[in-house]
Amino acid sequence: MPRSAVLAHIGRNEDQTVQAVWGAYALKSAFQPIFAFNNGKLAIAAFEGLIRPERDGAFVSPGAFFGGLAGIDRFHVETLTRTLHLMNAGACLPQDTAIFVNFDPSVFIDRSIADAALGDMRVTLHESGIDPKRVVCEVTEKKSGSQDALYNFVQALKANGFKIAVDDYGAEDSDIERIKMLRPDIVKFDAHWITRLMESDPGFGLLSAMVEIFYDQGISTVFEGIEENWQLELAEKSGASMVQGYVLARPELAPTNFGAFPRTALPIAPGRRPAVQQEHRRPAPVALAPGKHFGRKISSP
Repeated sequence: MPRSAVLAHIGRNEDQTVQAVWGAYALKSAFQPIFAFNNGKLAIAAFEGLIRPERDGAFVSPGAFFGGLAGIDRFHVETLTRTLHLMNAGACLPQDTAIFVNFDPSVFIDRSIADAALGDMRVTLHESGIDPKRVVCEVTEKKSGSQDALYNFVQALKANGFKIAVDDYGAEDSDIERIKMLRPDIVKFDAHWITRLMESDPGFGLLSAMVEIFYDQGISTVFEGIEENWQLELAEKSGASMVQGYVLARPELAPTNFGAFPRTALPIAPGRRPAVQQEHRRPAPVALAPGKHFGRKISSP
């Protein structure tokens, strides 16, 4: 879709945020904070852009919206939603935070599509005043349309200063082979997968070992879908770099109220896993600096 066609779908609100129209749907941006661990506390490090479709004033799930798209429209809508998130991020998010935006690997079937996506990203960031170093491009769990096209696109993103994340590790095609191929900066663990592992001591041990393996490769980790305090506490004990979930903050439509969050670190509330557990090793705290690697190594017993 030419840049002019993308912008034709977008309208600006009085508060300088934007929303879009696709057929009968109104498309709005929501953002959810991603928190980094900092000396046993938490601070906002990034935001993930999430699409919120509406039809006739009623919310429609993103899955239902994307599932109803014709295959030929998928790439165009993906481009439109990323443009929406980045423009809104430039208008309302703190400038010292990263921005996660999704890329569906199933749409990358040849080089021309990858080139178009990269070109659009460059223009959007220039218009929004966002440094590419703030942007984390999430490769979702979907099967790749072309492994070569996806690999070449990711290499081009890295060369242009973007960071790469593999989303929903442990689900569908987000497996160790994708990690080896793309060599991302960040791995986001699938919420259902980590919850199952957290429910037993052997599972938690495996989870902690994987976090350490990724750390040794220079890869930060994000635990998604954290909804209870006991999960948050175990995420910190595992050595995970960052966490995201309802126990900390729900997504909010742009413009958000997250600017009112204290920028200093928040304490982690204690929790209890609903099962008998042995005492786990606690990782040594590491101070976090903006733009630096968030990962941590688990301390020796």
